[in-house]
Amino acid sequence: MEDLLNTKTHPSSLNPKPRVITVANQKGGVGKTTTAINIATCLAEMGNEVLVVDFDPQANATSALGVDPGSFSTSIYEVILENVEMHECIIKTEWPSLSLAPANSDLSGAEIELVSAFNRERFLKTAIESVITEYDYVFIDCPPSIGLLTINALTAAGEVLVPIQCEYLALEGLGQLLSNVEKIKTHLNEKLHISMIALVMFDARTKLAAQVVDEVRGHFGETVCNQIIPRSVRLSEAPSFGQPIIYYDSKCRASIAYRALAREISSGS
Repeated sequence: MEDLLNTKTHPSSLNPKPRVITVANQKGGVGKTTTAINIATCLAEMGNEVLVVDFDPQANATSALGVDPGSFSTSIYEVILENVEMHECIIKTEWPSLSLAPANSDLSGAEIELVSAFNRERFLKTAIESVITEYDYVFIDCPPSIGLLTINALTAAGEVLVPIQCEYLALEGLGQLLSNVEKIKTHLNEKLHISMIALVMFDARTKLAAQVVDEVRGHFGETVCNQIIPRSVRLSEAPSFGQPIIYYDSKCRASIAYRALAREISSGS
């Protein structure tokens, strides 16, 4: 398992740009989409060209970035299963340097349609490779399960970012994720590794949250990011307004934390 983890090398030296990062956790409700879009937005604010690929049929990343899942004619589904060029589905968001490959409910049928497809695990990789020179970072938000969509997301990436909530049963399902990443590394994508574990939903009022932080750091060492994301009402509100947290409330604790986490991911400091 150790070769899956970036335990000693700074992200900036181990993972040169462009960086393709899949945000994954098989446990639902851990802030996966929130983490993906907010780190992406903060990196764009820093001057990087960033693409978010919404590869989850729930399309939460699409709506959280202010795009109505019914407002576009071409989505990532058409790219994967109807041979549409990747650049035809990409939307420039209203925020500088941040683009989106959107999803809608059509993607829910992709798991079944991919089953009989040739080279079915590499469809997303091929699509991203066609536009990768235009971006410094690509973030892939995938479903909280291991099916063909998540396998595509992991095959397309060089890195995995795992958000872990600072709550009871935080490590539930993580062993299975590590096992699946190992299998994909062995059979489909030898460059894949877990480069970062981000601690999110931290409630400083509880002893449990601090215990979870200690437990995760004890298990995964320097792979765990230094910056912790606090639980925040403002952070929970932002997606319903279709805004990343740094534009919804630029000075709240969550905005400050996500900016710091983005700097850490970018520079390894």
